[in-house]
Amino acid sequence: MNIGRRLLPAVAASAAAALGMAALTACSGGGAAAGNTSKFDVVASFYPMAFLAERIGGDHVHVTSLTRPGQEPHDLEISARQTAQLEDSDAVLYLKGLQPAVDDAVAQSPIRTKIDAASLTTLERHGTEVGGHAAAHDTRQGDEAGATGGDDPHIWLDPVRYAQVAEGVGKAFEKADPKHAADYRRNTAALVGRLDELDSRFRTGLAHPRTRVFVTTHAAFGYLAERYGLTEEAVSGLDPESEPSGARVRGLETMARADGVSTVFYETLVSDKTAKTIAQDAHLRTDVLDPIEGITDRSRGRDYLSVQEANLKALQTALGTK
Repeated sequence: MNIGRRLLPAVAASAAAALGMAALTACSGGGAAAGNTSKFDVVASFYPMAFLAERIGGDHVHVTSLTRPGQEPHDLEISARQTAQLEDSDAVLYLKGLQPAVDDAVAQSPIRTKIDAASLTTLERHGTEVGGHAAAHDTRQGDEAGATGGDDPHIWLDPVRYAQVAEGVGKAFEKADPKHAADYRRNTAALVGRLDELDSRFRTGLAHPRTRVFVTTHAAFGYLAERYGLTEEAVSGLDPESEPSGARVRGLETMARADGVSTVFYETLVSDKTAKTIAQDAHLRTDVLDPIEGITDRSRGRDYLSVQEANLKALQTALGTK
């Protein structure tokens, strides 16, 4: 469809032709090209953005994800083919601050509709500890206790913030493709309703835990922890590939004993080696808490909503809810 399409520069067009304009992996697993379809063509940076685009756009959109299923989003590098396909689409939906390569490609692209999910809600600065942990043993020695951090992009793990983003995406679709505005409004309202229900289930399900502290290998769950009165203690910071210090690991083991922590959570797209090492040393169990950065055959659900339900059950077990 490509509303307001601009012609590719000769060099980019030649490069695209040489690469055969092969398809990106679409969210639905199809092989169609990102742009030049009869629908409203949307490029999504990674799964949580693609999920919004598909649910809100419905039958009127063709959604393609820049991040392949199973690929760690933070590691994404943009190819020449993907850059060309960006320019040949109607809109891009991304989360500024999560994937630097995407941020650079979007900034340089002439694509008319650029939707930054981070601008549709509020971001906070999070470190390796989020949620107001106030145990007596917490000495908070500088960065080791997570006193400092950066802008946390993991807004989709908080159903309330994710609903705010959904509303903003719906309005952006209405403006860019007014012919189908009524359907976009209806689909957005339905999705926000589902997210409100999910929020209610989290509030009820986590209302009376035995402990409010949980341990993760990656500081992705800060917004979720704050939303439901919990404390996330992460081994590594916002970057899942960052290496924890020995002091941080020892501090987590001490904290786990003092706060009655039972579980060290790891992720589906990142190695579980660190989690298992800490769990073994501290005599804890391990389990999956999925940041839902992508859906694979190892995911505990087929979409965002079902994986969040699995996350809730995992937290209830680990926190000892009544």
